[in-house]
Amino acid sequence: MKVLIAGGAGFIGSTVASACLDAGITPVIIDNLVTGRREFVRDRIFYDGDIADGALIDRIFAEHPDISAVVHAAALIVVPESVAEPVRYYRENVSKSLDLIEHVTRNGCQRYLFSSSASIYAPGADFTVDETSALRPESPYARTKAVMEWVLEDCTNAYDLRVISLRYFNPIGADPKMRTGLQYAKPTHLLGRLITALEAGEEFQITGTDWPTRDGSAIRDFIHVWDLARAHVEALRRFDEVLPVSGSRRYDVLNLGTGTGTTVREFVAAFQRVADRPLRVADAPSRPGDVVGSYTRTEKAHAALGWTPDHTVEDGIRDSLDWSANHRPKLLGE
Repeated sequence: MKVLIAGGAGFIGSTVASACLDAGITPVIIDNLVTGRREFVRDRIFYDGDIADGALIDRIFAEHPDISAVVHAAALIVVPESVAEPVRYYRENVSKSLDLIEHVTRNGCQRYLFSSSASIYAPGADFTVDETSALRPESPYARTKAVMEWVLEDCTNAYDLRVISLRYFNPIGADPKMRTGLQYAKPTHLLGRLITALEAGEEFQITGTDWPTRDGSAIRDFIHVWDLARAHVEALRRFDEVLPVSGSRRYDVLNLGTGTGTTVREFVAAFQRVADRPLRVADAPSRPGDVVGSYTRTEKAHAALGWTPDHTVEDGIRDSLDWSANHRPKLLGE
């Protein structure tokens, strides 16, 4: 099997590509390297370019006519940045994605895995959600994901296209073989900020402490990026079982999380246990775009993919610390 991975030089896309390689699936990668890293596509089939470049997409399919599916992982993902730069986020995450869909369907590829986000959910009373839960995206980033889900569902009704939207919860960790990991010099997500504070000897701030959770901090479902990548492999292998060619359904949604809710305070405590180094922690107000969060019920993904996560929160923290200490400085030239 050969698959096109849009955004395959980024954190998640490159890890999905590694999982594909380990499973005997050949990834063909397109990435414009705005946030992705050229080092992450070394020794892989790679096209340096934009997903909106129709001529390049046509060339990729001409040179690899055996591509049987697309994994769409190309997107900007920083919530506070999306609040400050909504036009940029809609252009990169929506407008260019429309171009990609058009180019893919023109080339006859019928299987499409879309990287969506759990940030589109409205949290339930107990903070759990499943694929039927109400949606309430509360940041421009989250709204770009919700918009693209609607677009893709409409496209399945109009074109010869079947789509599985994979709603990610909160990826942490790194490829356990340390081939790829977080590529940002100054990450803005929780674990990245913890590592930055630890390395710099700075105080870490828990942003938002008056949420209606068991300890006042936000709640998340932290999933190891390798478990997330393995789910993509299973979705590719079982695509025609989830959405049969002759079936009436042409669009489906799967949540990818652990099924366990971890508050930010609990995550910080786990980080301190794994790091085994002192870290000063203080409370602070919420940031623009912050939400209380949720965690998923996992029955649908398990039934559809035969998949369950293998890694713990501590595993994800440990792999992230390993990557940051031994690989990220060389990558970023620090």
